[in-house]
Amino acid sequence: MASDSLRPRPSENQHTEKRRGPGATSERTSDAKTLRRLAQNREAAKKSRLRKKAYVQQLESSRIRLSQIEQDLQQSQTQGLLLGGSSGFGNISQGAAIFDMEYARWLDDDHRHMAELRTALQAHLSDSDLRTIVDRHIAHYDEIFHLKGVAAKSDVFHLITGMWTSPAEHCFLWLGGFRPSDLIKMLISQLDLLTEQQLMDIYSLQHSSQQAEAALSQGLDQLQQSLIDTIAIGSVSDGMHHMAVALGKLANLEGFVRQADNLRQQTLHQLHRIFTVRQAAKCFLVIGEYYGRLRALSSLWASRPHPHQNLIGNDGSCQTTSTGLHMLQSSGHNHFNNF
Repeated sequence: MASDSLRPRPSENQHTEKRRGPGATSERTSDAKTLRRLAQNREAAKKSRLRKKAYVQQLESSRIRLSQIEQDLQQSQTQGLLLGGSSGFGNISQGAAIFDMEYARWLDDDHRHMAELRTALQAHLSDSDLRTIVDRHIAHYDEIFHLKGVAAKSDVFHLITGMWTSPAEHCFLWLGGFRPSDLIKMLISQLDLLTEQQLMDIYSLQHSSQQAEAALSQGLDQLQQSLIDTIAIGSVSDGMHHMAVALGKLANLEGFVRQADNLRQQTLHQLHRIFTVRQAAKCFLVIGEYYGRLRALSSLWASRPHPHQNLIGNDGSCQTTSTGLHMLQSSGHNHFNNF
């Protein structure tokens, strides 16, 4: 009896394992998978919080920088009034000159963002890392729309005329920027492996963009006709009164540019939501390369052979120089080899 009392008794866990039988191992394996999944979810949530924090910090720094730009713009306007409207920047206003400088800085940043996107796609980064880069690119586009909003308050004509863009970009300008429906049409021809639902969403976005563009264009036509009628009528004695009315109507141009930029900004964000993170990265890369080629085309046009050079043969056929052809071939290769 004493020996029986000293004999170790099986623990409750051992009894439980015996009752469970062979299924206990599978249950432990399932528990281990659950723990790993929970750990992965916690790690993903941590990375997401870090990305959000970095994104918020970047937006805050951009907001501070843009606030400083607005203050500089107001000071420049005040100084311009005190000096009798002399801008000191040639034939453009001080607000336009500040915007041009900020846009040049934005283009430099754009080249850096484009290189970052291209490297990320070639390196096959994870979706989470690639999403961080794409989010920075979206914030980069939001910045230019904010800059244009500030410039519209100062000199809306500068934005509409497109003197801040290259000549080739100027040809396709609509209310101070790109036409969203044309951009979508270009993207559809460049991107592949789109699902049926994505195509439906993209075509729906294109249709709604076309409707909004038509409404804005119609409103602009009505404003122009109203300005013509206001300026044309009236005698010389009351001409100043009509000019004051015309100035009041002309102020509506800022609203049209703001609505057009809002449509452009919403279109980019909608495309970001429709595409996967890798498709969105390719989308923004295609957009950047497209406008890069337009700027390159403007440079080629500026450096084209002069009219006095013999470009047309005696038989009426078009001739081109080997230098010009080499420039075109080199430019095409440099801009398309990344795809």
